[in-house]
Formats: sequence, C-alpha cells, structure tokens
Amino acid sequence: MKLNKQMWLIIAIILLGIIAAGLILKIEKPAMDEHGHGEHAEEANASVGDAMKKRPAHGEAEHNHEKDHLASSTAKDTLSEQGHNHPAMVKESVKGPHGGKLFTDGEYAIEVTIFEQNQPPQFRLYTYLNNKLLVPKDSLIKLTLKRLGRDTELFNLIPENNYLTSNTTVVEPHSFKVKIDASYEGKAHTFSYDQVEARVTLTNEQLKHNALEVLTAGPANIQTNLRLIGEITLNADKAVQVLPRLGGIVESVAANVGGTVKKGQTLAVISSTGVAENRGDLAAAQQRLSLAKTTFAREESLWREKISAEQDYLAAKNELELAQIEVSRQRQILLGMGIGSGSGTRYTLTAPISGVVTRKQISVGQVVDMSQILFEIADLNTVWAEISVPTKDLGVVKTGQQVTVAATAFAQTETGVITYIAPLVNAQSRTAVARVVLPNPKRSWLVGLPVNIDLVANEVNVPLAVSVEAIQSLHYGDVVFGRYGEYFEARPVELGRRDNKYVEVLTGLNNGEQYAAGNSFVVKAELGKAGATHDH
Repeated sequence: MKLNKQMWLIIAIILLGIIAAGLILKIEKPAMDEHGHGEHAEEANASVGDAMKKRPAHGEAEHNHEKDHLASSTAKDTLSEQGHNHPAMVKESVKGPHGGKLFTDGEYAIEVTIFEQNQPPQFRLYTYLNNKLLVPKDSLIKLTLKRLGRDTELFNLIPENNYLTSNTTVVEPHSFKVKIDASYEGKAHTFSYDQVEARVTLTNEQLKHNALEVLTAGPANIQTNLRLIGEITLNADKAVQVLPRLGGIVESVAANVGGTVKKGQTLAVISSTGVAENRGDLAAAQQRLSLAKTTFAREESLWREKISAEQDYLAAKNELELAQIEVSRQRQILLGMGIGSGSGTRYTLTAPISGVVTRKQISVGQVVDMSQILFEIADLNTVWAEISVPTKDLGVVKTGQQVTVAATAFAQTETGVITYIAPLVNAQSRTAVARVVLPNPKRSWLVGLPVNIDLVANEVNVPLAVSVEAIQSLHYGDVVFGRYGEYFEARPVELGRRDNKYVEVLTGLNNGEQYAAGNSFVVKAELGKAGATHDH
C-alpha cells in the first residue's frame, strides 16, 4: 500500500510538469527588440497584456517628457477641440513593450514611440492583435500632428522591420496633439493623445508685472557692422617741427613740453657767429648802397650838364640798382632766419603756429645745428584716428563712410567720416591705413590712445527677423518663445545675419507670429520652474 502511494505521488508530479510545459509553449514569443534602444530585458520580453499592467522603469529609450498630458480626457474630448467627433477609445495610454504609448481598441492595439537614437527623431508604431505583434504592412495607418500656431502635419507611415516608421523628422519641441487613424482587416480604429513640452502659460497681468515685451516677427533692415582697431595720432596737417635757422649755442629756453604757445612767441634764444656774419653782410651791402647813391647823383648831374658821357650815367644807375637788390636780399635772409637787423650774435627762435608743445629737444648751453629738430608744436583742436584695415576688408571700407570711434580705456565715442585710405599695404602687417579727422576741443582724445572703429559694412532688408533680445538658449539650441493666446512655447530657430537690434530668422518661425522679445528670459525662467524640459 505504501508503494502505491509513492507511485501516485510520482504520477501527480509528472502530470503537473506536463501541464506547466503546455502553458509555457502557449505563451507567444516577445516582440523583436528595438535596435539601439537598449530596453530592459524583462520589459522587452513582456507581453502587451503585461505592459498594460505595469509601466517600464526609468531610462527606457522612448522619447519621454516630464510634462506630458496623455489624453487625460477621452479621445473624443481631445478630438472635439480640433472640430472632429470620433468615439473615445482609451482614457489614458500605458507603456508598451518598446517603451512607447500603448493604445487599445478591443483586441487591436498600437504602440507609439519617437525613436531618436543616433538619428533625427522619427515616429515608430508597433501594431498588435490579441497581445501578438502584427506584420506592419497589414495595417494602414495615417498619423496627423497639430502644433500651436501651425498647420496640421501629415505623417505617412511605411513598414520597416517589425514596425511602421514615418521616415520624416519630428521636429522639436515635441509638443502637439496627435491623431492616429488605423485600419486592420477592414475595421477602423482611431486613437489620439496630447503631449506638451517647452510650454508655459502667462496671463496679460503676468506680462505687465514682468515687463515682458511681445513683438511680431516680420521684415527688418539689418546692418552688418565691421569693427576695426586704430590709434589716435596728431593731425599732421596742423603740426610743425621747429629747427634752428643757424647753428650756435643755446642761451635760453622759454617753452616746455605740454605748454601752450602763440604764433610768434619766443621759444629759445641762440647765440651764433653766423648771425654776426649775416648782419655784417647786410651792413656792407648798405654801405655799398650809400656809395652807389652818391655816385649816381654825381654822374646824373654831370650827364645833365653834358659834361660826362651818358654811358657813365647809365653805369652809375646800374650800380645803384644792384646795391639796392643786395641790401634787400640780405634783409630777407635775416628776416627768414627770424633775425633782426640789429647788432650782436643772438637771434630768437619763435613759434610758427599757435598750439601745444608736443616735443622738445633743446637745453641751455646745447650746441645746435640746422638739421636738429628742437621743438614740435601741434594744434590739438583736431586729431586723427588712424585705422588699420586688413586686406580682406579693403573692399568694404570706403572714403566718405561714417564711422563711430570709441576709446578702449574709457567711455568716450565720436562719429566721423573716413577722409583718406592709403594706396599702399604694409608688407609686414598686411594692412592699409585709413584716416578719420576728429574734433578735440576738450583735448580728451589723447595722442597714442587705442580706439575701436565701428562702421556699417552692409545694409540689407531681410524678410523675417526678430529682436536680438528674443533669442534664448535651450537644449534644442537657439529658440524664440512664440505666443499663442496665453501660451508661450519654444520654437527652435535657425539664425542668419544680425546687428545690434535684429537677427534674421531662416527657419522655425512664421511671418506675423507674436513672440517674447524684451525680458524673454522670464519665459525661460518660468519654463524651468514648471519642469517642462526635454528628457532624452
């Protein structure tokens, strides 16, 4: 009897094993793993039914959004906002085996993912019947997408591997209403959901409180600016160098560097033997002139009395004229040297113009010659801004262009006009010199001061531009926050030319759209508070 009990126990164990094996064989193999997603193994092997009971762990490859409103109302409610009237299919989506949003209608189900592993984001849809993965081509699916302020986008889905793909990039932000129309074996199925990202709500009162400026995108005139470097120099047209008229010894100096002098003012007194020689030459010429006058008077009298010949009279007249010329010449020599016709060896060196002494190379007791520069005097009421123009910019810089000159060391600017561009390029620096004349009545433009020069290199009218203040940065890159009623939503933009007021928008925004301009960082801050950021 004991043996019989053991046999019955063995038979029972064998029967239980057969039943368990049968159940295992009836379970369908899991859907094919998504290439590149790196899903957890237990989730990839889970059935659609299991997926509806639990959500995947954090870190799955589906495109996730922290702020994701997934059909919190029925599908019918969602679609009625778009003017449609479709029956409700689900009240909320659950996660599918591939980490997507899973929607069911009876025995038929669709899993929606946005795949962006090492590629631009694309829709991928998996279809199921009775929890089994279907052949993608057996379902005809049309997906439409509606964004704030945009026309409806249609995505045609084509079979690929074990899913349907859009083969069209789903541009950022992934904030939109999605409607899916599917047909399988002649039966229609409709699903929909909402997804929100990079969107905040701000009322008119909040806009006013935060001084948030709202403008309209449209055409604008953009000026392309060119910045060059330069230096303040003396106005060479109003600067002179003072050299001695004759070599000699310096007896006194009456001017110093930085001092202001008037035209004709004494700069120095120099003693020179050449002065005595020139004055002696003048005295000798004057004596010869006196003798020539006497001789001429006598010869003229004798000629008139017919005592002497006319030839003697004419010779005396000629000598008188030559003596007069020599006296005049000697006086001009002394006058040109700034030397009076008095006596002695001294002469006075005077200022040829009124201005500031910018250079002095003379001292008492110094022996000087006619080749030495003793003083430099400049009229500082105007100065030059000399600009270094690289060869690549020579085609842009023109005479007559208005520029803004700004000091680099302190806050001072002045507008001027380019008056001259050198015809030669420096062989070492590969730059040419351009010049701007600047007024300097307060002497605030100091010689040698480095400056920046800004000029308008080009001016163009662009079809679409926004304020420079509107550009903010998110993980998408550059964005503008478009306004749609009380909503502000990020619009990734591709930018073109810009100046200090406007920036050209090549893609990402439409003409006539409102956007956050001044204080647009307020929208970005509110976005951060709401946690509505993209989570890859």
